[in-house]
Amino acid sequence: MGRLCDRVVAYLFAGQGSQYIGMGKDLYEAFPESKAVFDKADEVLGFSLSRLCFVGPQQELTKTINCQPAILAMSIAAWEAYKSAKGSGFSTGAYAVGLSLGEYSALVASGAMSFADAVYLVRRRGEFMEEEASKLPGKMLSVIGLDTSAVRQICSETNTEIANINCPGQIVISGGVKEIEQAQELAKERGVKMTVMLEVSGAFHSSLMKGATLKLTAELEKIKLNAPFMPVVCNVTGKAITSLLEIKDNLIKQVTSSVLWEDSMKFLLSQGIKNFMEFWPGKVLKGLMRRIDAGAQVVNIEKKEDILALQ
Repeated sequence: MGRLCDRVVAYLFAGQGSQYIGMGKDLYEAFPESKAVFDKADEVLGFSLSRLCFVGPQQELTKTINCQPAILAMSIAAWEAYKSAKGSGFSTGAYAVGLSLGEYSALVASGAMSFADAVYLVRRRGEFMEEEASKLPGKMLSVIGLDTSAVRQICSETNTEIANINCPGQIVISGGVKEIEQAQELAKERGVKMTVMLEVSGAFHSSLMKGATLKLTAELEKIKLNAPFMPVVCNVTGKAITSLLEIKDNLIKQVTSSVLWEDSMKFLLSQGIKNFMEFWPGKVLKGLMRRIDAGAQVVNIEKKEDILALQ
């Protein structure tokens, strides 16, 4: 049995949530390829995103407009360090997939989009989402311990929407402030194990973000996409796509549509993939995979020592 990086794998890229001060600093200092990623982000954005990642402050890093490009840069810095350590081509049958914002990282990793274009786009995406959130305030609620049909019924009764289906028993809903609070009370009445109000600035992945899709569409028209060298599993369908038209269309739909993460992982498992690599500050996706298929192997690539362990 070879090392995990020598086997057919799926590469996982997560979204907003587990950012922290200092993320990526050791990669920046240890690998020229990672340094180049952060330097390019600073150049494209016109401010020191790298400094924000490395020294903060936390409240600025957590803002959607900063967090989205920061997570993308961190993920691709780890990806580039991994590629330099691997030193060879990728296995036939590999896939890339990212949760929400992470889909942009997956597209960069697959060669479908340049990092410079992606970091520009996610900064603009964050701006558009915050603009809509200021006009139509909303919240997101993680519902733990109820099945999908029960959550759909709660959404139907409260005019809220399913934002993420992450794994069995973990669903995130999105909607207006009062509506989400009503949904939380209904979930408690119906025996939910736990609810967690998420630390986000708006009702992401819901129809309240519709205005952001129109602005993002205009920005995507300026971006050149390339044929990916490995399929990307998209959030909107939970299936693999390679068509450039589909890629662009799904990035637009993704802003207001549910993230079908559980379906995406089940699709990869159905393709015979049991080995995964998570490029991310944290182990969120590894935790979700334990709930989807405890037999799958997930290795995290986040720090210098993770890269060196592959060599």
